[in-house]
Amino acid sequence: MRKKLVCASLCVFGLLAAGAARADTITFVTPTGSTTSGGAVDASATFLTGNGTVAITLSDLQANPTDVAQVISDLDFTLSNGATSGTLTSISGQQIQVNSGGSTTSVSGDPTHWFLNNNVNGGLQLDALGNGQPKDLIIGPSGSGGMYTNANGSIAGNGPHNPFTDGTATFLLDVSGVTMNTNVDSAVFSFGTTAGIDVSGIPQTSIVPVIPEPPSLLLLGTGLLVLAGAFKAKLLLA
Repeated sequence: MRKKLVCASLCVFGLLAAGAARADTITFVTPTGSTTSGGAVDASATFLTGNGTVAITLSDLQANPTDVAQVISDLDFTLSNGATSGTLTSISGQQIQVNSGGSTTSVSGDPTHWFLNNNVNGGLQLDALGNGQPKDLIIGPSGSGGMYTNANGSIAGNGPHNPFTDGTATFLLDVSGVTMNTNVDSAVFSFGTTAGIDVSGIPQTSIVPVIPEPPSLLLLGTGLLVLAGAFKAKLLLA
């Protein structure tokens, strides 16, 4: 009887375990104390790999920047499977106009001036400069009162550089050959409107979340657990 109970429990566990998928995430950050010609910079990029996809959340964490050389303009990264080509399928992020004096105005729509460049430094590159129009760069949080009080003329009221992306942009890429087990080997942040203002990122975290399957499979697992409990009760009463 005990062997049958053990078997029933293991079978239920196996079915429930099969109802979970694995996806890898890794976050790269700029090293503490990083600077460019414009001043201090602080950024993070979180990658989530899936079957044929890479999702990226790119954030500028440097509050109340002074110069556009502190604002994110591209991200280079390499993948453990060696992929060097892909397609940018979507991008989302709140756009803002930084006005003269440092006040802001929300701008409708998602950023449109970011592109995916293939085969750059042995990997891929998200870039806001490649089309010759340096807009939608990702700017860090404002200062007190929602004002960019430190912003100079390269940010505040600058027509060619506005609008900016407020804080964070999310990108979804289709990349052939990527799986849930693909890692990100390196990430390099670029700042400002001139190419080459680069800061190499360092890996901060590596997480393996469990993604549940649709409710139908969860209900199946619950039902099996109930049946196993009833079977055990019947054996105990026998």
